[in-house]
Amino acid sequence: MASQTQGIQQLLAAEKRAAEKVSEARKRKQKRLKQAKEEAQDEIEKYRQERERQFKEFESKHMGSREGVAAKIDADTVLRIGEMTKAISVNKNLVIQEILQLVYDIKPEVHKNYLLKFNDK
Repeated sequence: MASQTQGIQQLLAAEKRAAEKVSEARKRKQKRLKQAKEEAQDEIEKYRQERERQFKEFESKHMGSREGVAAKIDADTVLRIGEMTKAISVNKNLVIQEILQLVYDIKPEVHKNYLLKFNDK
């Protein structure tokens, strides 16, 4: 009977060691997964930074810098405003004369609806 209890004790001890090994293996697996995830995140971040650098390089090569584009737009706006101001000063008196001519040349006449009102009766 003692040999049976000793055998059972050995089986329980072996089972306990096996459970510990399985537990340690799971912990190592979790640790490796976490490490792999961190490495993947690092690679993704490096790739994103590289692509962003390439895009900025492409953008500056083909479009120029943002300040350069803004300066060009400002210069174009000033030029167009100057052209409009010049056109206004050149044509201002002519437009005023045409408006006054239209106001002064009034041709009074009876409205067509007024005449229809009397013709229907």
